[in-house]
Amino acid sequence: MSVTVEKRTDPPGETEYASAAWDLKERIRADEGVLRQRRGFFVDAYRRSTTHLLIERNTLVAFASVRRDGYVLFLAVNPDYRGQGHAERLVADVAAEHRSVTCHARTTNDTALGFYEHLGFEVVRRIDNYYEDGGDAYYLKLGSDSIRERLSEFVSR
Repeated sequence: MSVTVEKRTDPPGETEYASAAWDLKERIRADEGVLRQRRGFFVDAYRRSTTHLLIERNTLVAFASVRRDGYVLFLAVNPDYRGQGHAERLVADVAAEHRSVTCHARTTNDTALGFYEHLGFEVVRRIDNYYEDGGDAYYLKLGSDSIRERLSEFVSR
């Protein structure tokens, strides 16, 4: 991970980086067909959550918006910065702050599912028609404490 990446946090109620996060999410949606939400839903969820941000030279590299129960609402990494451990760092930050870390992922999003499996997330259940467009989802939960220890290595980098 680049040493010039700075971690920032937008606590609940703050939206300093909401527009940049929306723009990144929309870039990924346009390129990859994932992370589809309406802007109003996104901004409202962002405002109610804590958002962990990684920023390099005023560019949003990655972000994770998390509810206070450890549920990851959004996780996105700028395609130009992938493969550098940014998503792992964000999930590790979330795991360090919450007893339980959960999320949903589309059953067809093999990239996300592979990433979450790599980190030790387990499929708890499948939910048919979960998404607005009728897409199905898996509800995922971060596994045992040993996985948390492995993830904590990313925080210390």
